[in-house]
Amino acid sequence: MTEERRRVAIVTGGGSGIGASTAAVLRDQGWEVVICGRRPEALQAVAERTGAVARVADMDSPADIRKLVAGTVEQFGRLDGVVLNAGIVRAGAVQDLSDEDWDAMVATNLTAPFQLARAALPHLASTGGCLVGVSSAAALRATSGIAGYNATKAGLTMLMQSVAVDYGPLGVRANIVCPGWTRTEMADAEMTELGASIGVTRDEAYEMATAFAPCRRAADPSEIGQVIGWLLSPAASYLNAAVIPVDGGLIAVEPGQIAFDERIEFRSQIEEPAI
Repeated sequence: MTEERRRVAIVTGGGSGIGASTAAVLRDQGWEVVICGRRPEALQAVAERTGAVARVADMDSPADIRKLVAGTVEQFGRLDGVVLNAGIVRAGAVQDLSDEDWDAMVATNLTAPFQLARAALPHLASTGGCLVGVSSAAALRATSGIAGYNATKAGLTMLMQSVAVDYGPLGVRANIVCPGWTRTEMADAEMTELGASIGVTRDEAYEMATAFAPCRRAADPSEIGQVIGWLLSPAASYLNAAVIPVDGGLIAVEPGQIAFDERIEFRSQIEEPAI
């Protein structure tokens, strides 16, 4: 096998959405890819479609994380890339969030990436490898009603920048992508719920949610995967600690302009959070 072929990456949350698309991109680029997640059937389907290796692993389990890294290195002899993609969202403003929901988001969105990065770093330092954290546009602009998600994704963003600063001298790169609305299982569920609440279809809800993004649509997961694949490649060899919005231009839009948009119809009642 060529040197390109022997590059090895771990992709968390690889059973669907951005993780599955990233696995496909990396396989097309000649990488060996290990995908992990909690759902064996979903992982196996992606593995059969892409040629990735499926490993069932719970990112909330430190033991599973250690086994994932050790097993990958044992099978392939090296580790060159880690994509920290697994994440969850629990809706709620600060007063509405239970301790359990807060703790779940901290565990999956922040603690698990920390533990996986810690386990992977010695191997990445030996290969001049790279981490990519899949954060969110919500880490850059506060989104109402998901305070815990906003906070934990912002934490992931700073965690990756800290890795870049501390381990860049050892040849390790760490970068962040911040997707906007992307057609994943998680987003589909949110758009279905939104649509049901206002009497529109899921596709119409996506159109509403992205109406003020310059691209006027949600992303396909493959579009995020292509950016991640580029960040892991030699083409991005001097990019470190970068925070890259992949959101169709959404966060560039100044909210005050919405009132001047001829398409806008304000809802008759705007609910304020109860104190």
